[in-house]
Amino acid sequence: MDTHIKYMKRCIELASKGIGKTYPNPMVGCVIVYNNKIIGEGSHEGYGCNHAEVNAINSVGDMGLLKKSTLYVNLEPCNHYGKTPPCTKLILEKGIKNVIIGSRDPNNLVKGGGIDTLISNGCNVKYGIMKDECDSLNKRFFTFHNHKRPYIILKWAESKDGYISPKKSDRNKGEIFWISNEESKKMSHYFRSQEHSILIGVQTVIDDDPELTTRLVDGNNPTRIVLDPNNRIPSNSKVLSNESETIIFSSTKNLELNVDNDIIIEFELDSILEFLYKRGIQSVIVEGGAYTIQKFINTNKWDCIRIFKSNKNLNEGLVAPKYEIDKLEFRMIGDNKFYEIFKN
Repeated sequence: MDTHIKYMKRCIELASKGIGKTYPNPMVGCVIVYNNKIIGEGSHEGYGCNHAEVNAINSVGDMGLLKKSTLYVNLEPCNHYGKTPPCTKLILEKGIKNVIIGSRDPNNLVKGGGIDTLISNGCNVKYGIMKDECDSLNKRFFTFHNHKRPYIILKWAESKDGYISPKKSDRNKGEIFWISNEESKKMSHYFRSQEHSILIGVQTVIDDDPELTTRLVDGNNPTRIVLDPNNRIPSNSKVLSNESETIIFSSTKNLELNVDNDIIIEFELDSILEFLYKRGIQSVIVEGGAYTIQKFINTNKWDCIRIFKSNKNLNEGLVAPKYEIDKLEFRMIGDNKFYEIFKN
């Protein structure tokens, strides 16, 4: 294995531990190598915390070795003051001359400036090592900065015969009808923990009264987003709890709610996505209902689709979003089929 690839893989491994915890920052891992041996490593653990390069440098026992070492990092070191000082400044202060980088940072505050600063100050810099893998790791961060919108995941569960729930007359209002199995439900909560926000239409709130939390796993709760053009959300809905922030998109101010963050907006997906971008939300997982998800599919506004398909038939009910999966690959989650489709 190429030496650079070996250590960049370790950077990715370290960085990936921060998924769902570093927003709005990217996931970054860093290792410091001396004489073909890792002498220091670290990752970015959360917004406002030390960056990966700082943690890696601080973990080195003998600081005198830094001038003879190589620093590996999956994303270009920052070159600006934010919550923390620039990493390029620390790298130069410690006399580290060899820096190997995976991805160039798409953030306009960095975007090549970190690389240029290191090179202009005498560092030997090589970048683009495992670029595709490093870019993919931070696909949410890259989508946000390059396309000026959140990374969009559409997720639903459907019966074997293509329904997402029974007829309303066959179910109890306010109770969630679970199509997927327990293992799939836990997996869905893990997926929630990875994302910056979770979005549903108001009819799902009325029918299911979901919490939209990560209660089945250990992870951060995403920001909850409800599309409610006609102010139909019940004031006692679980999505209005203090478990996490809730944003309600409305056409007019809802005076019945004890919240001050409902957003008056034109109900068009581009306007909603533009607002989320300006709010700094890097990813959104759309979980319902069928009408809301279908709008994203029909307008081709998605990056990933995840479908849990049960082995049970409902015979009738609410039809699942239309997306052809019959010829696609899947993996089994217990007795459920799981499909994951990426647009690119």
